Amino acid sequence: MPLDDPSSVDGVRSRLELRAIRELLESQRRRVTAYTELHPAGPAPSAPPPQVSSAPPSLQEVLDALPVAALLVVPVFDDDGALRDVFYVTQNAAARAYAASRPPLGSVPREAGPASLFELFPALSRTPVPGMMTRAYQQGKPQGPETAEWLVSTPSGPVRISGEVRVAPCGDHLLVSWERGSRLRMASATQHLVRSCWAEWNLGDHGIEPSRGFRQVLGLPGDTPVPDLLELATATTPDSLPGLYRTLYDVILRKRTAECELRLRRRRERVFRMVAEPVRIAPGSLVWALRAVLIDVTTDRLHREAAERAAREARRERERTDAVAEVADVLREAVLPHFQDEPAPFGLDAAAVYRPDAREAGVGGDWYKARSLPDGRLLIALGDARGHGLEAATLMAKLRYALAGLAYTEESVERLTGWLNEVACADGSESTATAIVARFHPERALLRWTCAGHPRPVLVRDGLAAQLPAPEGGPGLPLGVMPGAAYTATTTPVEVGDIVLMYSDGLTERRTSDPDLDTRRFLTAAEHCFREAAPGVGNTGLQDYAERLVAHLDGPHRTDDATLLALRRISG
Repeated sequence: MPLDDPSSVDGVRSRLELRAIRELLESQRRRVTAYTELHPAGPAPSAPPPQVSSAPPSLQEVLDALPVAALLVVPVFDDDGALRDVFYVTQNAAARAYAASRPPLGSVPREAGPASLFELFPALSRTPVPGMMTRAYQQGKPQGPETAEWLVSTPSGPVRISGEVRVAPCGDHLLVSWERGSRLRMASATQHLVRSCWAEWNLGDHGIEPSRGFRQVLGLPGDTPVPDLLELATATTPDSLPGLYRTLYDVILRKRTAECELRLRRRRERVFRMVAEPVRIAPGSLVWALRAVLIDVTTDRLHREAAERAAREARRERERTDAVAEVADVLREAVLPHFQDEPAPFGLDAAAVYRPDAREAGVGGDWYKARSLPDGRLLIALGDARGHGLEAATLMAKLRYALAGLAYTEESVERLTGWLNEVACADGSESTATAIVARFHPERALLRWTCAGHPRPVLVRDGLAAQLPAPEGGPGLPLGVMPGAAYTATTTPVEVGDIVLMYSDGLTERRTSDPDLDTRRFLTAAEHCFREAAPGVGNTGLQDYAERLVAHLDGPHRTDDATLLALRRISG
């Protein structure tokens, strides 16, 4: 697929950039042409040519003058025209030096006189060399270069012979030459491995000297002409043109090395880093060629862009988390206040411990409430709106404030719980919650409470912990499950020194665990912390006991926020 046509470049700005590049290249071409006209190659020699001996050089002298290793061989064909054998005749100095540098057997014969190459090197017959010899002899045309590799057995182990081989007819003989290590092939492989290529663009006649892997690295078919600088500019995306112009300007006019990034408009956009340097006619004179290396950085750029996108997304997520955390702080202060002073007039110490779910930026669905009522009683409630995040926090705020308002009706806890259920049902099918709603009657030292799908309270008396019996008919449905659900209440006497513990299931719940096992774990922990150190006097002593109990139950296994509410009767 050839490079894109200049007429296909969109946009006025792109056309202007291309025009500027074209004018820069044309003006430099004119300067180079003018320079060569003012500075011809030099005067004709004034001295007569030296006398040259008429004796021609010998064949061996011609061979030794070759800079590459060479053998002169005689092919032998059978009646069907197939190559049967090849006999060595002589070799040049470069071949002898090559043989001397190899392990003992070498790679060319050392003895004088004809010798069969196939007998010396049996593996040679399985390389492209015999075919090259046959074609060179039959067609009378040079063959190669082609890569030939074979193994030679030596006392120290097999030796790999690798070379770039050429075969040329020479009368009835064949001249076989090779270069060590296939330098051109290695250069091409290097370009492929590091995705780089290079070229030198002549600014006087638009001639181009590309590297062997130039087309491959740029993704061009092998028969595509190598693009000149203007064609290369035409093939780039519009955003690459300003950088390319600055690079050409710096190299051609400022005579210094420069670099830019090129994005080629192909079926799959590719990104190249181009590093260019000036090639001068003479030190300090004008630039007659531009030499550049192009490195394919598409994969690196894609990785970097992906990393930048990930960083932006992480930054947005962090900002969102910070915002949620800020909202969570406000909600916690509003919904989970310090309330120890509220129960004091009722002869009760109070303590509360809340542990947010860190995965949700510290905001969850747990809530609690303690408020004195006009009828001289104390409203106590603890609930858990199902789910996580701001949605759960929004529902728990609605339930808490709804209960605070409804409690002033002086209706029973059964009716209050039923009303809360209607509030949750009206909020949507996903808005479910559990709750304990209680009213403390100080004149009778009674706690009257309902359960809406929540873990039942625990009573700690004389260091022994027991879960309170469920109301008649069992715990009611969680809030928000079914409109019109009825709830019943039960009464619990509270003696001086008794501690009533209300908690959310996030404190005890484990993955794939049994709720009864969770309850037994809570009871065992409550008794253990009591034996370890009985709660001290006042709210501070009760708070210490609650903190130790939560610390005993909490851990990395927790996947929800956890709340513990503790009430202790201190007087009649």
